[in-house]
Amino acid sequence: MTKIIFVCFGNICRSPMAEFVMKYLVVEAGLEENFLIESAGCHPSVGTPMSNGTAHELKKNKIPFTRRTSKLLLDSDYKKFDYLIGLDRSNVRDMKENFGGDPDKKIFLLMEFAGERRDVDDPWYTDYYAASYRDILIGCEALLEHVKRAENFL
Repeated sequence: MTKIIFVCFGNICRSPMAEFVMKYLVVEAGLEENFLIESAGCHPSVGTPMSNGTAHELKKNKIPFTRRTSKLLLDSDYKKFDYLIGLDRSNVRDMKENFGGDPDKKIFLLMEFAGERRDVDDPWYTDYYAASYRDILIGCEALLEHVKRAENFL
């Protein structure tokens, strides 16, 4: 089983959006039994509901989701997950600081899978949920292709 966790600052906008987009893509590929997909935040206000903007964007794009609240990335998550995916470079930096580095090379920036070294903008500040969704979809599609090749799911 491939275990992926998406990580952003507060776990209310980008990382839950990525969680549900990736779950959708995995189901569409018929691979759901091969994956565990979650999300967390480096600095969440634990228990805060997912943003309305994220829910609206997921509905608009027909991505199934459940209402959820934010949760903190735990020290134990490094061992638990195969891929720890930051939505921006500060999330990657925070994860490496929290985990004392990345000895197993499991921490990635989402857009790296799409061949780009850039952040997914935080819609909490920009209010551009559609732009964040487009980047997350591109990144998740590329991540899924990477995992399918690496795990021989093809």
